[in-house]
Amino acid sequence: MATTKTLTTGDRIPEFSLQDEKGQTFNIRDYIGKKKLVIYFYPKDESGICTKEACSFRDSYADFTDAGAIVIGINAGSVESHRSFKEHHRLPFTLLSDPDNKVLKQFGIKNILFLTGRETFLVGLDGKIEASFRGFLKGDAHAEKMLEMLHVNV
Repeated sequence: MATTKTLTTGDRIPEFSLQDEKGQTFNIRDYIGKKKLVIYFYPKDESGICTKEACSFRDSYADFTDAGAIVIGINAGSVESHRSFKEHHRLPFTLLSDPDNKVLKQFGIKNILFLTGRETFLVGLDGKIEASFRGFLKGDAHAEKMLEMLHVNV
């Protein structure tokens, strides 16, 4: 089996549809060309680093919307797990359930030990990656790095 290459700057993101925390279908095609996208992949709802990461995106959410971007979190957790995580931490952005890590694999994100990787992508209006950040133990740095990239690329 060929190893999937991790998507990088200039690559077009794959088209995908997943269920959000409300059980509604979220089709990425509906957003490309309308807003910049900050798509972050994280291992697990309610784990320490993942919670720091989500709360960091929450706390700077207004900055993302002011910069014309939407934030999307993706992992293999269930719709119910995402709904609970979102409510518990008052997360204002969409969480998508990728039960078989199909989309994670399309992005080429590598596992770290026994956990799925943690990587964030900034996607431009053209559907191509403008920047990415990988920091497995630096959950709270992801929002900060993406805001820096958004201001560079605004």
